[in-house]
Amino acid sequence: MLEGLGLETVCREARCPNLPECWSAGAATLMLLGTDCTRRCTFCAVNTHWPRGVVDRTEPARVAEAVRRWALRYVVLTQVCRDDLADGGAATMAETVAAIRRESPGTLVELLVGDLGGLDSSLATVVAARPDVLAHNLETVRTLSPQVRDPRAGYDRSLAVLRRFREIGGDGLVTKSSIMLGLGESDDELDRAFADLRRAGVNLLTLGQYLRPSSEHRPVARFVPPDEFARWRRAALARGFAGVEAGPLVRSSYRAEELYRAARSGG
Repeated sequence: MLEGLGLETVCREARCPNLPECWSAGAATLMLLGTDCTRRCTFCAVNTHWPRGVVDRTEPARVAEAVRRWALRYVVLTQVCRDDLADGGAATMAETVAAIRRESPGTLVELLVGDLGGLDSSLATVVAARPDVLAHNLETVRTLSPQVRDPRAGYDRSLAVLRRFREIGGDGLVTKSSIMLGLGESDDELDRAFADLRRAGVNLLTLGQYLRPSSEHRPVARFVPPDEFARWRRAALARGFAGVEAGPLVRSSYRAEELYRAARSGG
């Protein structure tokens, strides 16, 4: 179906280890705005290229058709970074949410967006689309961010984006973020990242093991054992997050519907 509609998933592009589990359950994260990202992060398997402003205007309708055919209860939409677009791709993301609302009004929609250049108008556009969950990933702790992420991204910018989502969307908006473990972070740094995310009003958090996509990517500093992930989950919940998924193979969109329902039920 995906190939027939000309759609891509981050599941395949980012080589997610959970693809068989999620696809067998009828869950996928659809990737919008192409498969070429304008940024080069040292952890990411997605191809880097400058698309020169090209946007497929039929994509929102095709995504909505896929969601309708799949009869999904919950869908996650993400994007490649598009620094070649004035709005970072915000309009396409918002149009896709609107198309899904028309074709499949019962489907819950989560948007996982880049920092959209930090542009307030773009941030306002995706909030105004009224997704059920609005996510942006912090990725790592403050000290590692310059080494792990593209120079155009940043720890403080990501926090500012998440904070602005809360300011624009109010208390009714559910926000979410994700951090990779095993990149060389210390316990104190990770705990500070939890505190920073909570101060930005983030409701939901996922924690997973960084896995090196290829020999050209950043090496794994440490493989974190499952019991340590369980400890960090408890620590994050104690910080006030309404829902936390943590484990070696957890990724941003893993069990997304369950986390959303945790937020709505108060944890």
